[in-house]
Amino acid sequence: MTLILILALVTGAILFGVGVYGALSQTNLVMIMMGVELILSAGMVNLVAFWRFLHPESYSGQMFVLVVMTVMAVELAVGFGVAIARFRAKGSVEMEEAGDLKG
Repeated sequence: MTLILILALVTGAILFGVGVYGALSQTNLVMIMMGVELILSAGMVNLVAFWRFLHPESYSGQMFVLVVMTVMAVELAVGFGVAIARFRAKGSVEMEEAGDLKG
């Protein structure tokens, strides 16, 4: 039983690490958003693992997962909207060239 919990937490930690690396090392807006999605997915994996092994009879874990999935969907929609608008205006989604978004 606890081996499955440890495997789930290690998987979440690996996803989190890959997501942080992807979000911090990339200059493309789409790749940064993919890193953030991996970070949120890692949090969701950890939430499900802790919910399953600590309080499987309550529905609070499922509600937290639904909230995280909603945040992921909203972040994805807003981020891709910004990326599409940026690409249509300037022809690029590189973050190094996004200095003109200030003000």
